Amino acid sequence: MRRPGPSYPDPGADPAYATLKARIIARTGHHYYADKDDLLIERLRRRFRDAAAADCAAYAALLSDGTLGEAEWARLEAEITVGETFFFRYAEQFQALRERILPALIAARASERTLRIWSAGCSTGAEPYSLAILVRELLGEALPDWRVSILGTDISAAALATARAAEYGRWALRTMPPEERLRYFTRLPPAPGIRREGGYALRPEFRGLVRFERGNLLTLAEPMAREGDLFDLILCRNVLIYFDARTVAAVVRGLGRRLRPDGWLLLGHAEPSPAFAGFLDAVSLPGTVVYRPRPETPALLVPAGLVLPVPPLAPRGLGGDPADAAAPDGAGFLPLAADARAPGAGPAGDAAPRAEAILPPVLPAGAGDGAPIVASDRDRIRALADAGDTGAAWRALRVALDGDPTDPALRFYEGLLARALGRDAEAERALRATLYLDRGFVMAHYHLGLLLIALDRRDEAARALDNAIALSQAVCEALGPDTALPEGDGASAAEIAAGASAARAALDRRSL
Repeated sequence: MRRPGPSYPDPGADPAYATLKARIIARTGHHYYADKDDLLIERLRRRFRDAAAADCAAYAALLSDGTLGEAEWARLEAEITVGETFFFRYAEQFQALRERILPALIAARASERTLRIWSAGCSTGAEPYSLAILVRELLGEALPDWRVSILGTDISAAALATARAAEYGRWALRTMPPEERLRYFTRLPPAPGIRREGGYALRPEFRGLVRFERGNLLTLAEPMAREGDLFDLILCRNVLIYFDARTVAAVVRGLGRRLRPDGWLLLGHAEPSPAFAGFLDAVSLPGTVVYRPRPETPALLVPAGLVLPVPPLAPRGLGGDPADAAAPDGAGFLPLAADARAPGAGPAGDAAPRAEAILPPVLPAGAGDGAPIVASDRDRIRALADAGDTGAAWRALRVALDGDPTDPALRFYEGLLARALGRDAEAERALRATLYLDRGFVMAHYHLGLLLIALDRRDEAARALDNAIALSQAVCEALGPDTALPEGDGASAAEIAAGASAARAALDRRSL
């Protein structure tokens, strides 16, 4: 048991904070934190407490310690890297992988029967395991004749420990229809600790295709890089957001050099840049852009030494046991009044609003003065949930809702967290409250549809999914298919339209 420690001062008020921050950014490349002091300070405060560092100077000395410094750097890097991930994230990219990219690679490699894939910045493993599921389904009975290698790398030792265990809560599977959960996972019983609510274990036939190594993408930007193996497919999604533009270009150039001449590179939707045109060719596929090495420039070889020589670390305790959080009680929900609905509509969420109702409003000057505080609350809640600290996320959510009980985004997170805790009735109430407050909230319609599928309420699920399809298609028409939807984890309107349509089609097949 940890002994009570001293009360640590606010790192942001410490005169040595600016120097420590600059050192952290220089070491990790995480320019993401250049203008996000609140998030960095919160993470530093946790490391100060765990390392018993009194202030920024003491913590900087620990990082410089010849014996303990590298291990603490590893813990800090894991702390400041947002580990948000879930299975089959970005439906449009996985559709492109299923229908175009992987079939083309399988045909091209038919004679040698080898396939090498790299998930760079894989976090807790949902991306490489999603690829393993897809490859296994595409190869089918031919899989034993192939040598398939899927590599997942990440800078966080704690994230990789979770990836190797291949056990996940509902949060990581939140967009997956129930029938797919049963096909790819086995249900885990409740257990002491962070799995008090149970979870899901990936089946061995998918786990066996993936291996994990610890690595830092900044090594790709080193000018004197050693030779290494080439890959048929590389995914590096939602990692480049941490780096400045110069580092991004260097890392992407390094990724391109790790591709075979006919290989493919997928980045996050917000990460493509015209600067890549000098060394990669952009290929437009439905709903996404992917990259290939330029034909006139042979792929160059760079380092195989991606793994960092650091001592093994025990996974950092996540804390905040979700089961210790107070159960959602529905207090503060607004009544779903009939006079607030469209004429002839059923329960809230059953009728989609007009397309213009979901376009961003134009606010007068000075409007929304409290928005930065709410946005900060949302960031903290998301960061806690993404790190697997569902109980702490729930407690932070309750505090935020006490301050603003009518914020639809907070009610949406209440629905997602309640479902992650296995409390489906509370999740439904929260999602319906979200739609009462904002009937154009596309992601609330979508997640309500998935929840109702799980509850086997097919007619209601169909209505919710139809609303999600109609609203996301309206966004596609008004603002473009690549428009990111609010609270959509970076998903575009076209992706959600495709995902909701796929869930709707699966629902129709079950009804036959």
